Amino acid sequence: MPRVLIIDDNALNKKLLTTILNGRGFEIESADSAESGREILNTSRIDIVLMDVRMPGMDGLELTRLLRVEPTHRSLIIVAITANAMSTDRDAAIAAGCDAYVSKPIETASLVPLLVGLLASRSIER
Repeated sequence: MPRVLIIDDNALNKKLLTTILNGRGFEIESADSAESGREILNTSRIDIVLMDVRMPGMDGLELTRLLRVEPTHRSLIIVAITANAMSTDRDAAIAAGCDAYVSKPIETASLVPLLVGLLASRSIER
């Protein structure tokens, strides 16, 4: 069962994402900040991170850049989740090392297929 870590400082966003993914073959963990998310990543096996871009303290793109230089996290699937829907925001997320970009409000019908596709492409690369 793929394990998803939701890193978001907004409890409602975490609840929505958990509701979407629960019962669809994903095991969910969550963190309220980039710092606590990084702790979970260093102690648990996680396959996908749904990363809020804007959080107090360390933001999601900064954490993504840090994770991408660590050998243990280079192949981790990271999906940026943000209310910023401009093409420059998408470009910044991809440049930071995110594998995909999802804007809020989240289209629930497309999230699960996106994650399944990312998992399938990653298993082919391994």
